[in-house]
Amino acid sequence: MKLATFNINGIKARIEALPAWLASATPDVVCLQEIKSVDDAFPREVFEALGYRVETHGQKGFNGVAILSKLPLSDIRRGLPGDDSDDQARWIEAVVDAGRPVRVCGLYLPNGNPAPGPKYDYKLAWMDRMEARVRDLLSSEEPFVCLGDYNVIPQGVDAAKLENWTSDALYLPQSREAFRRMLNLGLTDAIRARNGAPGVYTFWDYQAVAWERNNGIRIDHLLLSPQAADRLEEAGIDKAVRGGDKPSDHVPVWVRLAA
Repeated sequence: MKLATFNINGIKARIEALPAWLASATPDVVCLQEIKSVDDAFPREVFEALGYRVETHGQKGFNGVAILSKLPLSDIRRGLPGDDSDDQARWIEAVVDAGRPVRVCGLYLPNGNPAPGPKYDYKLAWMDRMEARVRDLLSSEEPFVCLGDYNVIPQGVDAAKLENWTSDALYLPQSREAFRRMLNLGLTDAIRARNGAPGVYTFWDYQAVAWERNNGIRIDHLLLSPQAADRLEEAGIDKAVRGGDKPSDHVPVWVRLAA
């Protein structure tokens, strides 16, 4: 089973690039972030024609997450528990029902800038709520994967030019501490479990020729529960997608689990 995450930075802008990647990479399940579309406006027919079931949790103009799946889905949930007043579309989850079921939790974690400030407070509160959800899922002992754009640079090795990020919400100590707390619950960072080397990035800004200079950061992550990590076969980053036509500033990140 191949699971992937991809912040597409706008479904309309990526309406050609995304199907092309899907046809080439053939993931079974993909969690998308920043679809920037309400549910009714999402071009589901394009992806249904490729054999994918489409589930969205959209929002007009920004945010928005989705799950595309070639495998049966059940128990679909929209929105991160813990704050009924939060109307930002940043969380979607479902159980992938094929062979041994796996729950996928697709997330678009808040950026948090400028920090300090209300946006950073929201980011940290959101991470607290995510930790609570992870604790609940761990107590069920079901295999699950939390995959998406975390907007967190976990370590210095995850940035080409760390000096540019030390005061940014993506790298502030509180952000990295909240990320580590989830890892310390027993989750596995799939990419680092397979590749501990520097120079492994998932995002390159559109400005300052960041892509051409490989001035990237790693902020898109797949965190596996112990039961899912036991099934980990391989993980990777489709870096070449960033050099394609009309690319997102993020690239797909994926993991393959034993059936």
